[in-house]
Amino acid sequence: MADWQKSSWRARPRIQMPDYTDAAALGAVESRLSRFPPLVFAGEARTLKSELAAVSRGEAFLLQGGDCAESFAEFSADTIRDTFKVMLQMAMVLTYGAKVPTVKVGRMAGQFAKPRSSATETIGDRELPSYRGDIINGFEFTPEARIPDPNRMLEAYTQAAATLNLLRAFSKGGFADVHRVHAWTLGFTDADEAGKYRDIANRIQDTLDFITAAGITADRNAELSTVDFYTSHEALLLEYEEALSRVDSLTGQNIAGSGHLIWIGDRTRQPDGAHVEFCRGVANPIGVKCGPSMTPSELKQLIEILNPGNEAGRLTLIARFGAGTVGDHLPALVQAVREEGANVVWSCDPMHGNTIKSASGYKTRPFESVLREVQEFFAVHNSEGTIPGGVHFEMTGKDVTECTGGVRAVSDEDLSDRYHTACDPRLNASQALELAFLVAEELRNRGMASTRAAVV
Repeated sequence: MADWQKSSWRARPRIQMPDYTDAAALGAVESRLSRFPPLVFAGEARTLKSELAAVSRGEAFLLQGGDCAESFAEFSADTIRDTFKVMLQMAMVLTYGAKVPTVKVGRMAGQFAKPRSSATETIGDRELPSYRGDIINGFEFTPEARIPDPNRMLEAYTQAAATLNLLRAFSKGGFADVHRVHAWTLGFTDADEAGKYRDIANRIQDTLDFITAAGITADRNAELSTVDFYTSHEALLLEYEEALSRVDSLTGQNIAGSGHLIWIGDRTRQPDGAHVEFCRGVANPIGVKCGPSMTPSELKQLIEILNPGNEAGRLTLIARFGAGTVGDHLPALVQAVREEGANVVWSCDPMHGNTIKSASGYKTRPFESVLREVQEFFAVHNSEGTIPGGVHFEMTGKDVTECTGGVRAVSDEDLSDRYHTACDPRLNASQALELAFLVAEELRNRGMASTRAAVV
């Protein structure tokens, strides 16, 4: 891409990014990061792109999930393991429902920065700059903590490297054995009184028993004992992204070395803005959040900028509208994509459009609203004859109480029990797995509808 350089974003309008007060300190950090090894490699990004191409054709399903914002303070091996485990459980259920492979992408090893609706926040009579994620400033409500500190990028890199190291060990070292994941799934469903969940689990067990009886064991088939697991984050802090970008020695293409998939947020998707400019020049799979303000003409413009070659697997459109409004916005965007003949993956983020303030004062997301948006997303695609390719959840493997509802009925009064998020409320492990079962139903129903249409 002759007209692009990794620093060309600096000449474009920038929003949702910090203004560092010490230019020399910032330059020193960027210089150090530019000499560090990339966190992910070009070949991995290419493999993910090929898997997302399969998603765009309806031959696979995308599961993307993880923390709203990773924390330095709560970083631990147990946290990584528990979130990874729940995503494996969810993927097993989704694969059963869709009868196609599930592409697993974590919001992990890089999701440190967050856009904010306001530049400041007020507690009592004190107003301070907003917390923008641990890679930028501190969560503590003090003037010192809220000053953007470029050295935080170094700590983010270190934590991301350690997270990736553990994820690679889990995904390839036997932890992801399909029989182990099924046992975890059964553990959830045994505690749940809903018979439909137990029925799915029993059918999965029958399939596994048949595979074993046929002599295909985890020892003889690596596909049963290992998984591919990818990382993703919002490419918000462009100094960090630029410093970790690299040139692929095999293809000569520029690669974002910070994560396998990076996305552009709904607040930073201006076609002439800095974030779109950076992302258009890297060869990774790119996501774009599509909120209620997205117009068909804007979407067409972004498709042309970000994927001019119409490469399958390159572009994932992540719809985030809010329950009750999907039908007002999504059909026009689907039509715009059809008019362009664009290869895209359509994914549903049912979290960000359903955030409310509870009566107890906590920011929360009702499980019923999250589920409703997913159902509306599937309904639109079924009506339009297009492919609902994936889901994008903010979730954790920890037993938090941040989103109300679900089969265990977290109430407004329960929110204060284990409300640990630094930014947005996350589904806990039980809610996330319950949602996977419900999405699997949608996938199975869609498959039945497709089969009936083919017969007719």
